Amino acid sequence: MKSSTTFLILLTGLIVSCTNPTTEEQTKTNTEAVSIASPTNKVKLSSEIEWEKLNPARGDDSPLAGTIWGDRKGEVATGFLAKFADGFSSPPHIHNVTYRAVVISGTIHNDDPKAENMWMKPGSFWTQPVGEAHITSAKGSNNIAYVEIDKGPYLVNPIEEAFDNGERPINIDVSNLVWLDVSETNLIDQSFNSNNSPKVSFLWENNGLKGNFIKLPAGFNGKVQSNGKVFHAVVISGNPIYFDSDKEESIPLDAGSYFTSEEKSTHSVSVNANTECVIYVRSDTDFNILK
Repeated sequence: MKSSTTFLILLTGLIVSCTNPTTEEQTKTNTEAVSIASPTNKVKLSSEIEWEKLNPARGDDSPLAGTIWGDRKGEVATGFLAKFADGFSSPPHIHNVTYRAVVISGTIHNDDPKAENMWMKPGSFWTQPVGEAHITSAKGSNNIAYVEIDKGPYLVNPIEEAFDNGERPINIDVSNLVWLDVSETNLIDQSFNSNNSPKVSFLWENNGLKGNFIKLPAGFNGKVQSNGKVFHAVVISGNPIYFDSDKEESIPLDAGSYFTSEEKSTHSVSVNANTECVIYVRSDTDFNILK
């Protein structure tokens, strides 16, 4: 069974580095949020995603794939959805690239070919190193995962080509995520009440990029400020509403929907009073959650 030791070590370091902001730092963040323009903001709804076979060589037995951003068949970083039929189980195989993934719906098992089934529920996170033999299985009426690669194309290769490149896989069940609130990280506006604070879970950091979960509480009405040139946000659960300031319209989002920007920008988001929302964020620098 895969270990999450590497993740826990990384998380400890990130927690230490992200606590106790100074008043000057927080004031600067709030001031900047007021004047930022958002010409590069874009939204993509889950209903706009076009589905095709993830592995055409398997014909009708192939899972489906729907690109959210990037180009799964090109040589660029990409994020896409993978959809698996109930009872799906792949033959042992490898990939030509390392990928990261988040379960959005259903339950998914991803591990060594001889491993016991370890079913990951929605909100769980895993990584699959390049070259390592594994299988992927799914059960449930609607099994969907968000999959992300740093460089394409994303290919499925035979197990005979397996190799060890030194990376180790990580499986983190949703119940084992560590969430930090306003009292524990300076990514969150310090004016939030600790009893109803947004939360952040640190997942990974590599080559100047990082991946985090954001949890917005029920009734949240605020902004997520992106501070760099890379910002991809995918809704994992909940039904937030995104306000497009250019078009002056509110856009309902659901799981699998997405918003992005290519420059420093603010993203106005609200959450209904009954259900919290979890969003996966890939960025090249820290973001901020503001009122």
